[in-house]
Amino acid sequence: MQMADEAKIGTHWQADELDAIVADYFVMLIADLSGEHYVKSQHNKALMARIGRTHRSVEFKHQNISAVLDELGLPWIPGYIPKRNYQNAIFDAIDRYLTEHPGFLRRVGLPPPKPTFSGEIFVATPPLAQQRIPVRLQHLVRKFDPVERDHRNRSLGRAGEEFVIDVERKRLLHAERPDLARKIRWISEEEGDGAGYDILSFEPSGCERLLEIKTTNGPPRTPFFLTRREREAASERPEVWRIYRLHQFSVQPRIFIVAPPLEAVVDLRPESWRASFSQVLQGGAPCKI
Repeated sequence: MQMADEAKIGTHWQADELDAIVADYFVMLIADLSGEHYVKSQHNKALMARIGRTHRSVEFKHQNISAVLDELGLPWIPGYIPKRNYQNAIFDAIDRYLTEHPGFLRRVGLPPPKPTFSGEIFVATPPLAQQRIPVRLQHLVRKFDPVERDHRNRSLGRAGEEFVIDVERKRLLHAERPDLARKIRWISEEEGDGAGYDILSFEPSGCERLLEIKTTNGPPRTPFFLTRREREAASERPEVWRIYRLHQFSVQPRIFIVAPPLEAVVDLRPESWRASFSQVLQGGAPCKI
């Protein structure tokens, strides 16, 4: 085992050390997302020799990086379970890396394997939770907004919808309803986004399922956008409208289901306004100032 620099034991990591471990972490993560073989212990050994930190310190910092990526709605390296005892400087190092490598934020990763209908695909909906996020991390999340990023990544959204269509077909075939499996429609592909849902599927009984698919490469708690039309559709047909939240898409796809009333499951907050140059008058004429 490479000997650590004793003068560094118990001291804060410096910017150059943080930049080194963040860059090496992303090398491993990109390999992981690309299905390439790598050996963590070899990366750790080389890094320890370069910066003079202990194995324990390096491992803990890897878990810190995973925790930040988790907050950013990004995949992290399996095995480096997120730990949130942050040194604030790690936020700056990750900021520097993502600013210099914007292409990483647009990655979809390898297409996941074709789904098999099993209980492993569907998981429990995470409960609402209160959490305190450091101010510097809040700034980082706003800069690399996971909600906006996933919303703009059309290839990710389309891949997620295609994945769910396969899930639904296999679910109905498993229920011995091949007739209904053939009737599944990809509404957003055929008609656009105006319907308020992406996929028309069915229960084995023949009842409709109106599925709005929200896909992320991030963890289950990654926030997502909900349009006004989607919320209207949820209110109009709450008995059949559902959100399929497809998460960890590029690593290990899992789905949890959100049913109306949405306010009982998620925290809904308005974040944009529609601006127009025409005025809809209600009642009398507007007051003059």
